[in-house]
Amino acid sequence: MKQLIVCKLVLAICLLISCNSRTQNQTATPGSNKTVGGGCDGCELMYTGMPQQVNAVDTSEGWFEKGQKLIVNGTVFQQDGKTPAPGVIIYYWQTDNDGYYSPKPGMDEKAKIHGHLRGWVKTNEKGKYTIYTIRPAPYPNDVLPAHIHYSIKEPDVANEYYSDDLNFTDDSLLAPYLKRYPQENRAGNGVVQTVLQDGVQVCRRDIVLGLNIPGYRKE
Repeated sequence: MKQLIVCKLVLAICLLISCNSRTQNQTATPGSNKTVGGGCDGCELMYTGMPQQVNAVDTSEGWFEKGQKLIVNGTVFQQDGKTPAPGVIIYYWQTDNDGYYSPKPGMDEKAKIHGHLRGWVKTNEKGKYTIYTIRPAPYPNDVLPAHIHYSIKEPDVANEYYSDDLNFTDDSLLAPYLKRYPQENRAGNGVVQTVLQDGVQVCRRDIVLGLNIPGYRKE
C-alpha cells in the first residue's frame, strides 16, 4: 500500500512537472546562455547519472522485468533528412508495465521523477541506435497514450531539446488524443508501428535533427 501511494505521488508530480515536457524553464549546457527548442522541463536530467561512455545500444532494466519486450531501432539524420548523424546522444525515459515512473532505491534523488526505466544511446558512425526495453503502459486512469520520452543532445548544439514522444499506432488512446493535441513533428514523426518477432515487439523511430525545433542553431 505504501509503495502504491508513493508511485501515485510520483505520477502526480510527473504530470505536473515533467511528463508534458513543454515548459520554458530549460537549463542550457553549462557556459551557454542559448536555448534551442523553446525549453523542456526535465530534459536536463539526461546529465544526471549519465555514464562516462555511452554506446549505440542500450538495455533498460525493463528488459528484465514483466511486460511486453520492445526493441526500438532508429537512425538519426542531419537536417537534410538523408545524411546520418554520428555522436548524437538520446536520453529516454518511460513508465513501467503498470504505467508509473517508478523509482528504485539508490537512484539519484533528482532522477527519481523519471523512474528507473531510463537510459542513453549515442549514435554510431552510421547514425544508428538501438534500445532494448519493455513497452510502456499508459498512465492509470488517464487519457494520455503510452509513450517514451526523448531528449536529444547534439555535439555542436548548445543544449538538449526534446523530440515528439514515441507513440504506438495500435494504442487505443492515441487517435482521440492526437485529435485534441496533434504532434508537432519535432525531430520527425514519433508515431511508430510495431512488428512482433519471436514474441518481441520491434519498431523504428528515426530522428531528423532540428526539424521543427524552435531556435535551432549549431554552435
